[in-house]
Order: sequence, then C-alpha cells, then structure tokens
Amino acid sequence: MDTVGLIRTGPLLIFSICVGVITGSPLATSVINCAGDTDTLVGTVDEGYTGDVEVFTGITAGSNVKLVPKIFDNHLEFLELSFTLGETSATVRTKKPLDADLLATSDSTLYYSVMCDGPVKYNNSRTVKITDINDHSPVFEHKTYTNDVSEIEVVDSMVVQVTATDGDSTTANNLVTYSYAPTSEDFSLLSSGAFILKRRLNYNLVQNYNFLVTARDSWGLNDTATVTINVVDFDNLNPFFLYNVYQAFIKENEVGHFLTIEPAAIKAEDGDKGIMIALTYSISAVSPDKYRSNFNIDSSSGVVSVTAALDREEMDVSVIDVSIKAAQTDDILKTAAALVTVSVEDVNDNLPEFDKPSYSVTLLENSPVDAVLFKPVVIDLDEGGFVGTLRIVPDSAPFSVGADGTVRVKNSTVLDRETTELFTFQIEAREANPPHNNVTVQVSVTLLDENDNSPVFTSNTYEGKVYANQTEGMSLVQVKAEDLDADKNGQIKYSIEFGNDDGYFSIDENSGNIALAKTIPLEENVLLEFPLFITARDGGTISRSSSAKVNIRAPGDSKPQFLQKLYRGTVEEEQEPGVVILTVNFLALSAERPPTLTVDTETDKFTISNSGEFSTKVKLDYDEAPHNYTVTISISDGSHSDSAVVVVQVTDVNDNGPVFTSSSVTKSVPEDAELGSNVTVVPATDKDSSFNKEIRYSLRGGEGRFSVDAVSGMVSVAASLDRETKAEYELLVVAEDQGRPVRSASASLLIEVTDINDHIPKFSQSEYQAEVLETETAGSILLSVSASDPDEEANGRVTYSVFQQSPSSDTPVFALDSSSGTLRLLQPLDYSRVKEYRLVVQASDGGTPSLVGNGSVVLKVKDVNNNPPEFSKERYDVTVSENLAGGSSILSLEVTDKDEGGFSDGYFIYNNDTFDINNQGVVSLRKDVTLDRETKDSYMLQVVAVDQLVDGLRATAQLNISVLDYNDNAPQFPIIPDPLLVPEGDYSEKNPAEILMIVPTDADLGPNGEVTLSLASPHPLFRFREDGMLLAVGPLDRESKETYELVVKASDNGSPQRENITTIRVSLVDVNDNRPEFSSSSFVSSVLLKDAEEGKLLLTLSASDRDQGNNSLIRYSFSEGSSPYLALNSETGAVTLTSDLADVTEDTTLVLTAMATDQGRPPLNSTADVVVNLRVASLTEGVAFLGSSYNFSLPENQPAGGEVGRVSAASGSPIYDVIYSLKTHSDLFSINASGAILSRTQLDREEQDWYILDVEAVDTRSPPTSAIAMVRVEVEDVNEAPQFSSEVYKASVFSIAPYKTPVVYVKASDPDLGEGSQLVYSLTADSQFFAVDPSSGLLFVVSAQSLSGLNTVELKASDPRGLSATTRVEVEVRGGASSGDVVVISINQPANIVEKKVPELEKSLGAALGFTVNILEVWSSNGGSSRASASVRTLISFISEDGGKVVPSEDVTQKLQSQAAAVTAELVKVFGEGLLFDVEIEPEGPASSQPALIALGVLLALSMLGLIVAVAFIIRFKRSQKHEQDSDKESFDIGRNAEGYTNKSLNGAEASEQTREQENAAEDGDSVRV
Repeated sequence: MDTVGLIRTGPLLIFSICVGVITGSPLATSVINCAGDTDTLVGTVDEGYTGDVEVFTGITAGSNVKLVPKIFDNHLEFLELSFTLGETSATVRTKKPLDADLLATSDSTLYYSVMCDGPVKYNNSRTVKITDINDHSPVFEHKTYTNDVSEIEVVDSMVVQVTATDGDSTTANNLVTYSYAPTSEDFSLLSSGAFILKRRLNYNLVQNYNFLVTARDSWGLNDTATVTINVVDFDNLNPFFLYNVYQAFIKENEVGHFLTIEPAAIKAEDGDKGIMIALTYSISAVSPDKYRSNFNIDSSSGVVSVTAALDREEMDVSVIDVSIKAAQTDDILKTAAALVTVSVEDVNDNLPEFDKPSYSVTLLENSPVDAVLFKPVVIDLDEGGFVGTLRIVPDSAPFSVGADGTVRVKNSTVLDRETTELFTFQIEAREANPPHNNVTVQVSVTLLDENDNSPVFTSNTYEGKVYANQTEGMSLVQVKAEDLDADKNGQIKYSIEFGNDDGYFSIDENSGNIALAKTIPLEENVLLEFPLFITARDGGTISRSSSAKVNIRAPGDSKPQFLQKLYRGTVEEEQEPGVVILTVNFLALSAERPPTLTVDTETDKFTISNSGEFSTKVKLDYDEAPHNYTVTISISDGSHSDSAVVVVQVTDVNDNGPVFTSSSVTKSVPEDAELGSNVTVVPATDKDSSFNKEIRYSLRGGEGRFSVDAVSGMVSVAASLDRETKAEYELLVVAEDQGRPVRSASASLLIEVTDINDHIPKFSQSEYQAEVLETETAGSILLSVSASDPDEEANGRVTYSVFQQSPSSDTPVFALDSSSGTLRLLQPLDYSRVKEYRLVVQASDGGTPSLVGNGSVVLKVKDVNNNPPEFSKERYDVTVSENLAGGSSILSLEVTDKDEGGFSDGYFIYNNDTFDINNQGVVSLRKDVTLDRETKDSYMLQVVAVDQLVDGLRATAQLNISVLDYNDNAPQFPIIPDPLLVPEGDYSEKNPAEILMIVPTDADLGPNGEVTLSLASPHPLFRFREDGMLLAVGPLDRESKETYELVVKASDNGSPQRENITTIRVSLVDVNDNRPEFSSSSFVSSVLLKDAEEGKLLLTLSASDRDQGNNSLIRYSFSEGSSPYLALNSETGAVTLTSDLADVTEDTTLVLTAMATDQGRPPLNSTADVVVNLRVASLTEGVAFLGSSYNFSLPENQPAGGEVGRVSAASGSPIYDVIYSLKTHSDLFSINASGAILSRTQLDREEQDWYILDVEAVDTRSPPTSAIAMVRVEVEDVNEAPQFSSEVYKASVFSIAPYKTPVVYVKASDPDLGEGSQLVYSLTADSQFFAVDPSSGLLFVVSAQSLSGLNTVELKASDPRGLSATTRVEVEVRGGASSGDVVVISINQPANIVEKKVPELEKSLGAALGFTVNILEVWSSNGGSSRASASVRTLISFISEDGGKVVPSEDVTQKLQSQAAAVTAELVKVFGEGLLFDVEIEPEGPASSQPALIALGVLLALSMLGLIVAVAFIIRFKRSQKHEQDSDKESFDIGRNAEGYTNKSLNGAEASEQTREQENAAEDGDSVRV
C-alpha cells in the first residue's frame, strides 16, 4: 500500500467529509418552473460531497414532481428526490458521495432534472460541476515486466513498454511521469513508459539488466514495478585463442607431447559466451611444409604433439611454424587461428672439426704482444656451433689462443728471426658440454726478417762556410752515419733531402762528403745561409733512415743603405708619445756588422730604433702647431752610411657636434596625404669640416608612418594616416656627423593629422527584421534604424532615407524619418499579394562630397494557411551501405509550407515494404529488413507529403536509394604453380629477381576490392612489389638452402579489412657458381720400380662440386707438367702407369698440376698438385709412427706402473732401431723401449681429466731421423660418494609459518666430475612437518603449528649411481609472534623491477620515515582499489625499526600518510617520475598471514643477533682452514636485503632462476630469509 498516497489524500477526505457535515444547507434553492423548460447551473462542489443539493419551492399543492435523468441516465446513481405529494417543496440530495472520477466522461459534471409531472411535462434541468481532487495513485498494469532482447537489437528501438494509470479525472492530477533506477547509458525511458535502446548490447559484458521503475503523479503519489531485460546472445562472434602465438619446445630425436608450451596451454573459446559452441581443432599449415607429417593435433583438446622425431642438424630452419585452427562445430566458417612456433632443442651429438687439416703461417719478427697471426675456424654441427675452449699445446709456445679462436703473440721477446726461425705447436679444441669431445690441429709459424735498425749519424748538426775565395769542387764538410743491420739492411746511402734548391752543393752517396757544386753569388749586405737536411738510408726492403742538419754560411760585403729616399707617414693629433708612425726598410749585414739608425732633424719630436721603427717623442697638436714635418734620418755601420727623409702629416679629430636651428617643431598634415609627400625640413649644422661636418638624419617614433631623408632632413609621409585611429604623432629627429667618434643632436617634431570625410556611415545592424500583421493600420511605427560615422562635425552628421523598396509600388508603402530613423507604415498590407518587403535604407553624412551607407530592412507579412507543402527537392538521391542495421535512419526529407506552422501537422504517404518514413520525414530501414547489394542495388519511392489530416494539400517527390558495397568478401588467390622456380643468384633491392606475378581477386567494389599482397612476416630475401610481383631481394644460394616456404597474405583495403592467407614454395634453380674442390691440395704416391707395371693404379684424384646436374659433372686433366709414365682418366681421376718403367734407373720425382673442370656454362675449375715418387729402393726415408695420434684412457686412482697404452714407429729398414722418449708430462708418465706408456703416479680426474703427450721416436741412422706422435690420455671417472660440508645445519622458524616457508638450504658436493648438479635430495624418513626440494636442497615447512622447541630432520643426497650422504638439520620452532607490525604499501611498478631495487627502496623509505626499513616480501597484484592499480601494481610488505625496536604498524602507517610527499620524492629517486604509492589498510597477498609470518621471522632473527654473529664467525674460521672445500654451512644473515624475496607472479623460468640464485646464496654460507 502506498502510505504516501494515504497521507496525501487523508486531509482531502477529511476536508470533504467536513464539507458534507458542515454544509447542512443545500447548494442552491430554486422556485420550480412548471410553465416551461429551464436549464440552470447549480454551482461547483468538491469531489466527495454528500447532503442536500437543491431545494425546490413553489410547488403547487397537489402537483407532482419527479427526479429524472438529463443526458446521462447513470447520474441518478448519486441523487434522490425527497418529496411527498401535497408538499410545496422538494429536496434533491445525494445518495452517495459525488465522485469526479466516475463522472469523467461528462467532464466531471453532474446532470439531473426535476420534472413537473403535469399534462405538459416541463423539466427544470440542472448541472453541478464536481471539482476533482488528487485521491488516486498511479497503478502499473503489471508489477513485473520482463523481455528478452537480442544483443543485435537495433539502437533507438523500443525494448519494453511499461504502463501506469491514474484514476483521477483531471490532467493536473492524473498526469504520470516515469523514472527508473539505477540509471544506465544503455537505455532511456520515455515519458510514454517506453524503454529505448541507446547502445548496442553485448552479452559478453552484461547478461541482464534489472531496473525499478517509478510512476509518479504531479502530487508525488507513486507506484513501482520491476523491469528485467535479458540479453540474448547472438552467434555473431568467431571463436578466439587465448593467445595468438604459442611457443613449444622439444628436444631433437624425441616424440610425443611438448613438455613446455608458453605462455599457456593451447586453448580456444567461442566468442559468444552465452552460446559456447563446441570447437574442433586442426592443423592448417606447417612451415616448412615438409614437416607436415611430423605433427598432429587432438581435434577436441587442441593438444599438439610430435609424431615423427626431428633431427636438428638436418633441418634447414631452427623454428617450425605450425598454424592451427579452431572452428565451431555448427559453422565451420567461424574459425580462429593461432601460430605454434616449435623450437627443436639441440642435443650434443656431433664432434667439433677444424676447417683445415693443418695451418702454416708467417709472422714478422718483433711482432708485438697480441699481434694476430690467424683465426682457425672450429665447426660443430650442433646448435650454437662450437662451444668450448681452445688452448695451445705446449704452453711454452710464445703464442696464445683467445676464446674466439684468434691466435696472438703471447711473448714477443723471443720472436727474433736470427735466434729462432720456425715455431711449431698444436691447437686443441675441447667442448664445454659432455662428453667434452676434443680435436687438435698442427700449426707452423715462420718468422720473417725485419729491418729493425736505423742508420745513426755521429752528430746531430754539422757546420760549413763558403768565403769569397770559393772554388767548385771544394770540400765543405763530411757527414757520417752507422747502421747495425747486416747486408742490404746495413748498407747506407747519403742524399741531400732539402735545402739544395739552387744546386750549389753535392754529396757523395757512399762517403757522405759535401762539396761545392758551383760558385755561390755573394750579395752585398747579405749573409747567405743554406740549411741542408742530409738523409742516411739503409738498403732494407722497407728502408729505414735518419736525418741530420748541415748549416752552410756564405757572407757578402757589408754596406748599409735605405731602400727609399723619401718615406711618408700620418699621425693623429693629441696621441701619447711613443706612437709608431712607420717602419723604414733598409739593407745591412746585421749579423756581421749591426748598423745604427738616428734622427738628424726634429730630434725633440721624433726618434727611430735600430730596427727602423719611426715614432713620436711628444704629443702633436694639429691646431697650434704645423700640420706637416720633414725629418732627416741616417744609417751607419761605422764604415759606410746613408740618409733619407721622412715626411709626417698630422691629422685632425672630430670635436664639434651638429646643432639644430630649433629644438621643437609642430606641423600638420591631412590624413589623406599621399605616400612620399613632404611634411617639413628640420635642418642642423656642424662647425667641423670635411667628413666631420657631414650630417646624416634619422627618425625615431612615428610608428613607421613617417620617414626622413638622411641627407636633406626632409620629413615625408611613409605610410597611410588615419585621424580616427591616431590624431597626432610625436617624433624625434636625430642628426649625426660622420666623424670618429660620431657626434649627434636631436630635435622634437609634433605632426598633427587633420580630418577628411573618409568614413561612410554604418548601420548598427546589417539587416533589420520585423513581422507585420497584414491588418496593421497605416501610421504605425514598425521599427527604428540607427547609423554612426566616426568623422568630425558635418562629416559625421547622419540623415536617413529609403532608397529602394522591393517589391516596388506606385506610392511608397513605408516612410523613414530622416533624423530619428523611425520607420512607419503608410499603406495597408495584403499577405496574398506581398509576403515580404525588403527595403534598402541609406544613411548620408554632411561631408563634401557626402558619403552614403546602405542598410537592409526585412518586413514579413503574416498570413493564414492557404499554401501546399513543398519538398526541398523534387528528387532525393541517397546512398546507404549494404550492412546498414535494421531500423537505422537514412535521411530526413525536408518539407516546407509557406503557411504558419509550416509542415508540423503533416504526414507522408508512400508504398514500400523495405523503408519507413515517420511524420518528421526521417527515412529509415525497416527493423526486420536487411539490404544486399548483390541482390538489389537501388530502390525508387514516390513520397507524397500532406500538410494536414482534413482537406490537406499535397506535394510529391521521388526518393532514389542506392546501396553501397560493404566489405563482405575476402580476397581470393589465383592458382599458383608449386613450386615457383627462380635461379639462385646475388640479388638485392637494387637488382631484384622477378619470380611470379600474383593477382588475387575480390568480389567487392572500390577499395573493398583493392587487394594488397604482402608476406605474413617480413622476409630478408623476398618481398612483393606494388603490382603483385614476387621479388627476390637478397642473395639466394641453392647450396645453402634449396627451398623456401613463404606465407602470403592478401588484404583488401576495406573496413573492416578482410584477408586471406596461403603458402607458396619457392625452389632455387642451380647456377654454376661453385668451383670443383679437390679433397686435398696435393696428391702424393710412391712406387718401387720393381713393382711397376703398365696400368698400375698409383692414386685417384677426388674432387666434388656443390652444384647440381651438369654443373657438378667433373672432368680431370693435367694443366701443368706432363710425363710419359703417367696416364689420367678424365672421368674417374685415376692416375696409372703407362709402362713398367724399365728405362728408369734412378729415383725420380714427377710433379704435375691436376685440374678438375665442371660442365657448367661457363665451366669452372680448380687445381691440385700431383707428386709421384719413382723409387729404386725402399719407400721409407726415415722413422715414422704407424699413426699420427693415439687415444688412451685409464681409471683415476690406478696404482703407479700401470700400462696406459702402446705406440709403434718404424725406421723403414730392419737395420735401424727405434728409441722412444716423452717430451711432455714426463713427471706423470714414462715410456719403455717397446713403446708402452706407463703411469708414474695415481691420477685424479677431478684435478685434470685429459693429458696430451708428445712421444718422440728417433732411429739409429747417421744422421738420425725423428718423428713426433700426439697421445691423448683421458682419466676415467670412478664413482665416489657425495659429501655434505657440515654434519649439522641449524635454522629457526615460527610455528605460524605457512606451507612452503623456506627453512634452510642444504648443499652437498660430488667429487665426481659433472655429477654435482645431478644429486637428488630427500628425507631419510617421512615427515608431516617438513619436506625438501629434490633438486635444490631447500628444506621448507609443511606444517609447524603443532611443533615447538628443537626438532631434528635428517636429509640424504644421492648421486645417479646409488651412493649417498646424510646430514641433520636442527630446526628451532618458536611461537609468540604478532603480525600487527607488518605494513604493506603498493606502487605502480612491475614486481621484477621492484625486486632488483630492494636495497635502494629500503634506503629511500628509511630516509623518508626516519626508521630502519626491512622489506619482507614483494609480490604483484592485479586487484585492489588503490590508485596504483591504474596500470601495474606491486605490493611490498615491511617492518620498521627505531633504535633496535620494532615500530608498531599504526605509527608507520600514520607517518606514511603524513609524510606522503617526502615518501613520493624519495621513491621517485629510485623509480623515476610518474610513481604512485598507497598504503594498503587491508593488504592482500598469496596468503593472508604470510606478511605477518615474515615479520615474525625478522623479529626472531633480531632477537638472535648475537647467535648469528657467532655462527658467522665460526663459519668464516672453518672456511679459512679448509679452502679446498665449499663452506655450505648456513648462517642466518638478517642484513642480506637483496636476497630471498618472493615474487608471487613469477613464471616457471623465473622461479627456476630465483631458485638458482638462492642455491648460490646457500653455497656462500647464507641461509634463506624467513
């Protein structure tokens, strides 16, 4: 029940009752009229009235009256007549309360009549008006409205209609308004109660909407109903994979499911979550395609597996792309695609190889340390190539090999060719990964001689002189140099390198004697010097040289003299003494006899130095003294002298400034003055002369409106003037002379601008408008116009007039007052004749000539409705997209009606079942209709507009609707040959190869049908040109890779874009680009003459060619050398004897060059040496081992004296014996006379697992011959038990520690090589309280709640062969800790970044808070309400200490909040700008109690600080005693802030990495933080 309604209606009911009670008198009293009909209004009464309505008097006694209905029979339900025959009065009173709502059909009016029941029945008709009061609340038709709405329902369509009615009769009381809660942007509620869809629905976001709708009348009475709108999912979305790309890993040679798939298991879901159609999985493509049969996918689960093992070394790609597809079972066209990249991991199953069987290099003697000799290449077919170490054997060799294989000089001091010319050694390549395969190669280094000594002169400088008695050929001086080098490098040749340009000297190239080649012309007053630079150069290939200087001096006769007889100079007046006026030039032999210069006249004013500088002795005055001086000067060396004259001119300086005739000038100029017109001259004068009196004028101010002539001073107009903008200008005229320094003066100039009539009067409005009834009387004032003119006086005085009336009339219809601008009506208006008048009004000023401004007045005449509607166009052409949603608007038809109200009451008539037109002219597509351009691409409608329902006028227009294409077709590929062939070649972007033109098609139009080709992922070797031509843009080598699988994507330019993908295969056609390669650079064979016979096979040449077909067919021939004894088969390469060699009587060596030529075009070839030894006697010429290298092994710890292996060498003749010896490791091994190698001591594999022995065999020839063999000895492992470094580990945890809380790391080592990492840790007995990680040795808590005190746990470490070791862990379990001291904050930084910066973070928080901060845990979170969750959010738990005491979390939280700015500033220093942080009041985490447990652990650790220090000291002491063992004993180090943090969002790889870091920490003796 609506209590508000009761409260509101209660007083009204009471009031009505009170009226009925209080008003005991009737509403009216009337005298009955039985002489005729009457109709009278009794009055008005409020709803609910009861009592007497009317009393009739004047009834004739004996006459009868009756109450009869008037119009409405049912009205008598409310009334009755109280009358008794014979009475003279009758009373009409109520039978029940009057109700305006029940009388609503009669406009709340009660009708009745009292009839005189006589012969003529006259009616006294009455009406009573009932006033409605608000006594009804709105009532919904239903309390619940429910409707299912498809998520593809058209926007602006009605989805639910609610209806509430109010029983009151008047609009004021029964008008209902609707509202709903909660409000939603997806719907709107109209005043009619209709819910309108405003945005497209999405089932995946919201499945249903629930609203409470309130219907309320004007007085607040209301009712409510619930509305439920259920969103119905529509199958309009394709399925999707959770990730677009998956990474899978499998080792080569393995089959089955992938052990690891990142980032998650393969899974696809239906995009329509409310339908969730089952999906079926399939493999759509595999790249390269040849591996298609190696993979399979479970059609229901999507699990991809390998069905046929893969060999990584045989693969031409490192990653195989498996394209998978998920399709709906009910519609196979609805699909999703993903890519699984399969990485085949390598297994070490190939031996390393050097790229050459041996190396022979040369090196210049004295090469520096780290000088590079060469870089051998080690090839390993396994992934990553060769990974291992290289070393030089023996270590005494003066060379080293780097990790990258570069061989460098290690000891340059021994690289002296004169001492040692040839170095030989071996390079060993050993793999780092098991089984540690190794190979060696022989290296020979030959030192080249270097010219490393330069000639050295006996003196740095030599002197020689030439005098007047000189003669040609005379010896002047001899130089001498020495060179310590020998032969040509020590032979010295002398030469004059520089200084002998005139050829006066010569030098003997062998002796170094310098002689005069020709006489030197000596010069008067000149000392000639000839600096000669002599070079001594040795005869080395790169010659070395040194130089020495020889100075030859040749003095002439001395006679000083001036070069000029007259010198001129100028000097300014008033200069300080000592000003150098000029420098005179003269000749003299200064070195032999220095000359003296003097001033002979004007000696008091001038002086001259011996270098010729002529200067003043006093100040010179231009005004009071001569302007010119003539001074005599002289020069003398004591024997000879000369004189000259110096003329000095004194110049004036600028000492007078300009002067204006007047300092202030005022002039006027009209505002229409032409540019360049003169205004006035402001002259100035200067008393100086010459350029010091020349004046230049300039102007300051004036805003660029004026300029001044720089020479005459004439001021003129430079820009247009406008008095109304500015009436006067103040300028400053500046005059400057041309002296130095410049002098200046200034004068002020005031220019007044006079007015001209240059402004047209301007109306206040460009157009005046007014509406005039056609009944308006003549003389009425319609409007007023006004105009303004900024000119002065008469130029600005305005008068008004009507210039033109449109339409025109014989007599004016309007009149405009010339002075006031008032517009009056002169004649009556007729709308049927003229609907609108346009007047051109003029405003004229009083200037000469007068200027006139025009304005416009629009007067609209109002009329009655007598005009048909009009379309804005006779024909409408509109285009729509074929994917237009049902119910969408297309355009609005614009219809006008010249009558008042326009077309507001009009409607449209049309005949079409595809489109709708509402009364507003909006054309829209019907809700149940969809367009298809391919079916019908245009529509034509005839639309009739009717302006009103009754007798409406009509207009007709044609509507043409064209349907535009929507991109609903994907591109289609043409038939593409498989494979595509292209010749291999060195292609590039500048020189590409055209492979095939691919032109896909698309059924759509325009951009929707324009297709662009591209590769699904960029390829360095291929790309598409704009016209669809597939190009090769990188080098293609068939021998490296023969086939390429390319994924091609065809995309159209539509929106949304559609694409299609296909796979093409490109195969390379062979080109003859590889030369045949002989298997060896030389082929050697020897044959005894006694064994020779015709056709005997001596050797077979072998060459290969990497090309195909004819390009790889090889023919053999001899290119150089020939022998009648040998024949070569061109096809097989077999070299045979042509005879039995009967004519050969002595040892003969035949040397030829064999050529292998392929059959390509052009043919390519290569050569090799062929050496055939024809021997009379034995083929063996010296001792030789039966094998160049031997490989032996022995178990470690084998007793001394055991045989390792046996080598064997032959001397080539039974008459010579062989003696063996060890050149390396003779302290560990020995060899006996039979070649058996024995061990001298027990060997330990853990110390060294391989030994390289050089065994030398020497025969007893004279002189003896020798040979060296390399013996590799591997020390085999013998299994030994693991060992713990400590028998007991100690640790502490709290009893409330959660599951997986780390306790301590235990670490065991295995002395066996490589098996330490294969140990497995376990508990010796099952425990419900603790468990251990089998790989890392981490002991962690299972449940410690029921434990207390000291608990012992025994652990075991086992190796793969069954041997094991045990240790004990003593865990002290403590209780009584509180979690209330832990504080958690969140920051907007990734967790992995925060973990790396934990030490800096502790310092920054400590600096801001003034406490010591210990961070306990770091983990990432995706939830929470803090502002740090805007992007990423990481939670950090910590405790704070102050003076060694823990600070309560409430105090820390309060300080974090009060010092928020300081905390943010400190955190910005660590993480950079943009950092946000919040205090987490209710911290979240992986376990709600975990931060508290960590805090308790830290508190316990602090309480045990003394014990920690003691344990740490003991550990360090033991480690110093036993250096060879790792100290794995754990210590509880509370200060290690950078280790042991937990990131709860770690993936598997990161977790493993963290585990390894913690293991490393354990090896260093550190325990895990709890």
